[in-house]
Amino acid sequence: MKFENFSEFNNWTKKDKDLFTVNVIKGLVIDGVSKANSGHPGGPMSLADFTYILYSEFLKIDPDNPEWENRDRVILSVGHTCMLIYSILYMCNYLSIEDLKQFRQLESLTPGHPEIETPGIDANTGPLGQGIGMGIGIALAEKAAAGKIKSDRFTYVLAGDGDLQEPIAMGSSTLAGHWKLSNLIMFYDKNDIQIAGKTSRVDSTNYAKLYDSMQWHVQEIDGHDHQQIRDAISNAQSSDKPSIIIGKTTIAKGSYSLENNPKSHGAPFSKNEVMLTKDKLGLPQQSFFCEKEILNHFQRNFASLKRNVGKVDKSFATTNLNYDKILESLTVPDFGDDLMATRKAFGISLDEFAKKFPNIIGGSADLDGSNCTTNFVNTYDDFSALNPEGRNIAFGVREFPMGAIMNGIALYGKHFPFGGTFLVFSDYVRSAIRLSAIQKLHVLYEFTHDSIFVGEDGPTHQPVEHTMSLRNIPDLLVFRPADSFETFCCFKAVMKNNQTPSAILLTRQKLPQLSANLDYVDEGVNKGAYILKNEKNPDAILFTSGSEAHLAIEVCNSINKKIQIVNVPCWELFDKQDKNYIETIMLKDCSKRISLEAGISAGWEKFTGINGLQIGINQFGYSAPGTDVAKKLNFTKEKIKEKIEGYLK
Repeated sequence: MKFENFSEFNNWTKKDKDLFTVNVIKGLVIDGVSKANSGHPGGPMSLADFTYILYSEFLKIDPDNPEWENRDRVILSVGHTCMLIYSILYMCNYLSIEDLKQFRQLESLTPGHPEIETPGIDANTGPLGQGIGMGIGIALAEKAAAGKIKSDRFTYVLAGDGDLQEPIAMGSSTLAGHWKLSNLIMFYDKNDIQIAGKTSRVDSTNYAKLYDSMQWHVQEIDGHDHQQIRDAISNAQSSDKPSIIIGKTTIAKGSYSLENNPKSHGAPFSKNEVMLTKDKLGLPQQSFFCEKEILNHFQRNFASLKRNVGKVDKSFATTNLNYDKILESLTVPDFGDDLMATRKAFGISLDEFAKKFPNIIGGSADLDGSNCTTNFVNTYDDFSALNPEGRNIAFGVREFPMGAIMNGIALYGKHFPFGGTFLVFSDYVRSAIRLSAIQKLHVLYEFTHDSIFVGEDGPTHQPVEHTMSLRNIPDLLVFRPADSFETFCCFKAVMKNNQTPSAILLTRQKLPQLSANLDYVDEGVNKGAYILKNEKNPDAILFTSGSEAHLAIEVCNSINKKIQIVNVPCWELFDKQDKNYIETIMLKDCSKRISLEAGISAGWEKFTGINGLQIGINQFGYSAPGTDVAKKLNFTKEKIKEKIEGYLK
């Protein structure tokens, strides 16, 4: 049907109305990309049919409240096709035409990749593959929240060829199949085109067989056939497995000359192509055309959706936890008087926090014993299809999927997820950490074995650059506690700062307890830095963190100078303090400044200034006992003392 006949729209068949509405959506996509002179028109045009049927006929939402707790979730993993979703959200009344006209403009609700600030967007996506992991995390969280009660809500993931080429997709999908997340439905928009050309240049995987082997329910359909789409979604909703619908599609479907052409992927159509494509689609040349009749047809099921909004099982209601009250009631664990690694102190602290916070859920990337989460596993059991109330998540050796799944759990909004691995493997999960920070999600990354004192495993397992690298991620709190009590206080600070992600860096080696008062340490941790050794009119200030706090005390006590020691467990919290507190720590009248940390020293100039002395480890380590590695790298009490004395002459 064409615009010339639009006056008869209400008399058209439903099929014709559906097809024309899809064409209108494609027109909005083309116009949005053209006005921005930037974006991706081809992918949205191949994905439009499925997305239209999903939103107009299947998706459970509240048309008046995009944040409705009991809604279905949609994750656009193929984030660069977001002009499609924005056009759909306009038809849901979540966005305006003016929003569509502001596509990719500063501080608009229609940025170049989806962001959760936009009504109707459930996850920030763009880095391909991560939307699949986050979608799996959301589906897991839904199962965990429902427990043994069957939920009728679904998480839908819209993915493309590039998503499935990213290894995170396979790692995450394996877990979804293992967990039998039957509330997860993924549509794979298989248009076989990517930026560099046809996917056959780089990929010959049979994804139907691959996903079948991963215990998914698999369907292959024509991704432009509306009835096949309906049948596939209905079948997927009835499956006891996660489902993938592989839809064979054509990129830039409906365009005048760019169908199946890689040039349609990431550039606006020419003016002539826009004109001819609109003619082919039966659309007027008017920009951002969408008449009320089109909206009414798209929203034809909204009345019934509204009636169902109030019909929710109260057992799914979010538990409102008073974090401040719970934190005040916590009992400090008995860590004993013996030396203790901070990783062990973390495990003991986790047990205490898990008792008080039933929303804590998480696990380790196959390092339960090393991350000291074994007691959490034994106490709360593994999450599984048969035990959805299990609070431990056995991620296996899948650090990156772990991070993305944690983000999805946090996005669902009912749980506080944590995930553990070695600090050196934080590189594997870094992109997920970045999305945690961008979305300001309350998640905790537990990174143990935090320095060259890992020892015998050698340089591949000894983090050097990682601590400073994590500190360079905006909006991420990085904690490096110095003893057991400080570890507990850092955990408290993590829970208190529940609008941001955190990483806690922990030792393998055993450490003594600092002599500082617990309340003083607790206050100091919340301020990010505190005076560990106070001196009147000091000759120098030494800034340190973590295990090196003890080394700093030993060294400074052996030097015939007044050296004030400042422990800095969290740079980011210190940066947030008022000017007066910062000045009491920094002592601007003291010009001699030193830093000491078992990692790369670049960055400590923030505290020492460019003329200060930064003592660290600026090379890779060796395979040997930790103390031998430290000796080889001149990171011993004697060598550090020599450097400081030379600096203070």
